[in-house]
Amino acid sequence: MSKQVRLQQMYSVMEEMLNSGGTVNFNPRGYSMCPTLRNDGDRVVIKKTNSLKKYDLPLYIRPDGSFVLHRVISVNKDGTYNICGDNQWVIEHNVKHSQVVGVVTTIERKGKTFSVNNPLYKIYVVFWVAIRPIRHILFGGIRKLKKAIMKNIGKKNI
Repeated sequence: MSKQVRLQQMYSVMEEMLNSGGTVNFNPRGYSMCPTLRNDGDRVVIKKTNSLKKYDLPLYIRPDGSFVLHRVISVNKDGTYNICGDNQWVIEHNVKHSQVVGVVTTIERKGKTFSVNNPLYKIYVVFWVAIRPIRHILFGGIRKLKKAIMKNIGKKNI
């Protein structure tokens, strides 16, 4: 039996583990990182980091205290980060490193483990970030096409 606990409740333990050189794993919740992270049992492993680079997946704390796991899409000259969920279009600007709890090193899905250093994962991430400005057009068009097809199939079955 497992119990779901909010990250806020575990933060002091997480911080202690990460500061002592350990790792922390948890199941991310929500859909903002789809399709990279799914809400149906994916697990991530994070470690402490001194700096982030483009494409990293940091766990950070917003000023309102909420924990967020999104992707770095650029690093600013002042050392802050511009971050966005893989399933989102709005960029969160100027996230400070002091807000960063850790960075994802590994993704676990259905018994398989994927390192963020895997070359295929890196190619996927570069592509996914590159098409960010047009994803909503691409996928919005695909959704409309699917809807139109399903509507026509429904009419033929009547």
